[in-house]
Amino acid sequence: MKKEELRNEVNKFVESNFFKNLLYIFGSIFILFFVFQAGMITGFKRASFSRDWGNNYEKNFGPIHKPFSFIRDGVGNLPNAHGAIGKIIKVEYPNIVVLDKDQTEKIVNINDQTNIIERKEKVGKEILNVGKYVIVIGSPNGAGQIEAKLIRIIPSPEEMPNQNTPVINNNKI
Repeated sequence: MKKEELRNEVNKFVESNFFKNLLYIFGSIFILFFVFQAGMITGFKRASFSRDWGNNYEKNFGPIHKPFSFIRDGVGNLPNAHGAIGKIIKVEYPNIVVLDKDQTEKIVNINDQTNIIERKEKVGKEILNVGKYVIVIGSPNGAGQIEAKLIRIIPSPEEMPNQNTPVINNNKI
């Protein structure tokens, strides 16, 4: 009989409003923790890319002309760690260098898993030439470079018919 009484007491507790409210509270706390953790991970990756990009700048691009300063430039001006939009200024496979819209040079690594798209067709990496405009989406690596997952070739500013287009590298595209 004791087991039956205990089972009934547990069932009453599980069906009570107190238990349901307790589940809602713990569920809400879990969701808030998950969202906070996702924000922390995203911020950490962005800051890590900025640090790696800065630490490897001289190795990747040559001497530093104007160092980045958090006080002068602010945290909101950290380089985009997951992509670039701009003009290809150097091709040296497996890397290309893209002059991003914020006038930073970003090294983009290309591998066999990188999808390169022009219009609606998948093309090979040999089509990437100096002067082409691209949108790059990828992941940062420890050397301050972007591991490209997708490279979309876009028309140059001169090829765009609409004059009310966004500005990239002081050119309309």
